[in-house]
Amino acid sequence: MSCDSNYLKQLVGKKHKSDLKHSVTKKKSDVKSYYTCSMHPHIKKHKPGKCPICNMRLTKILIDNESLSKKENNKITSAADSLKYTAVKKIKLKKSQLKHFRAEIFTVTKMLMTKKIYLLGSIIQSEETESKITARVSGRVEKVYIKSTGSLIKKDSPILELYSPKLITAGEEYLIARRSYNNAKTKIFKNMLRQSVQRLKLWGIKSFQYKKWFKQGRVPKKITIYSPSAGIVKKRNAIVGKYFKEGQNFFELSDLSDVWVEMDIYEHDSSLVEIGQKIKLQFTALPGENINGEIDFINPVLNSVSRTLKIRSTISNPDGKLKPGMVANATLSIVKKTPSLVVPKTAIIDTGKKKIVWVQISNANYSAKIINTGYESGGYTEIKKGLLLGEKVVTDGNFLLDAQSQFFKDYD
Repeated sequence: MSCDSNYLKQLVGKKHKSDLKHSVTKKKSDVKSYYTCSMHPHIKKHKPGKCPICNMRLTKILIDNESLSKKENNKITSAADSLKYTAVKKIKLKKSQLKHFRAEIFTVTKMLMTKKIYLLGSIIQSEETESKITARVSGRVEKVYIKSTGSLIKKDSPILELYSPKLITAGEEYLIARRSYNNAKTKIFKNMLRQSVQRLKLWGIKSFQYKKWFKQGRVPKKITIYSPSAGIVKKRNAIVGKYFKEGQNFFELSDLSDVWVEMDIYEHDSSLVEIGQKIKLQFTALPGENINGEIDFINPVLNSVSRTLKIRSTISNPDGKLKPGMVANATLSIVKKTPSLVVPKTAIIDTGKKKIVWVQISNANYSAKIINTGYESGGYTEIKKGLLLGEKVVTDGNFLLDAQSQFFKDYD
C-alpha cells in the first residue's frame, strides 16, 4: 500500500504552469528531494523506504533549495529527528490548492461535559444487614432445625427447641393468670395476665404458642424458638446439648436483600467522586443485565500501596441473584456543573508532546493553535485553553493542512 503522492503534491507543492516552465531552467543543484509519508508528513528521509509508523511506502517530494528553510533542511536527518513536531502559525492556500481542498468546519461551542470513569469492583455483604439471633432466656438446646452455615432462615421460621426451667415457669404463671382472670375478671388478675404475656413475648414466645398451652392445659418441656429475622447463616453456634446463657448467640445471619458493591478509584480521579453520583453496574455472572445505583460511601483514607480509594454503592437484591464475591464492572458518569468549550475529537491533532487544532481565518487562511484539553464525551473534547467561543476549527482536512505546513518556515 503506497501513500497518495498526487494529491499531496497538488496541495503542497504544485506550481502554476509559468512557474513550472521557469523551474526547468534551474540547475539540478538548486532542486532537492526527500521522502515523506502523506499520512504522517512529519516523517522525512533522504532515501526511499517505509514509514516507521504505518509501514506505508514513502513518497518522493521535489522542492527548491531556495524555498527550503535552513531549519527545515536540518530536520531531514533521520527517522528519530523527524518525529519531532513543530506547530505552524499560519498558512495561506493558493487558488489552485483551494480547488482540491474541502474542509469541514465546526464552530467552537459550549456544552455540559460528562467524564466516564470505568471501575472494577466486587460484591460484599452489607454490614448494615448483618444480625444475630441470641438467647433471650437461658436454657439447653434440645433440637436444631438449621443444619449448616449458608442455610437460608426465613423470618418467624422455627430454628431450635430449648429446655429452659425459667421459661417453663413463666409459661405456668401465664396459665394461672389466665385461669384466674377467666374465673374472676378483676383488675388484679388482669394485670397479672398482662405482665405474664409481656414476659413471654420478651423471651421470644409467639402468641399462638402460649394460647395453645392454655388449650392443652400445660407447658411443654421443650419449647420451640422462632427466628425474629431473615438471612443467610454465617455462623452456627447452636448445638444439641449446649447450654446458653441469656445474650449468647445461637446464629449469626447476613441478610442479602441488600448488598454492597465496593470499587477502587485511582487517586487522580478521586477528587471527582461525590456522594449521590449515579453509577451503572454490570456483572460477569449476569450478562446483559444493567443495574443502576449511586455512590453512598467514600472511604476517607487512600490506600498508600495501590494509590486507590474505596467507594461503595448499596444495591437492592430481592431475588438473591447477586452473590458476595461476584465481579462487577462499573461506569461512573461525572457531569461538569458548568458548560465547557468543546470541539469534535477529529479536530485535534495529537503529536504526543502537544495538541493542536487548525482554525479557519478565511476561506484560504488557516492558523494552528496549541490547546489544553479536559473531559472527553460523546465524540467531543473539552478545551481548557487555546480557543475562544465562536472560532471555526477544521474537523476534516486538518491533517492535509498540517502536511502543507511541514514545507514552509512559518513555525513556532
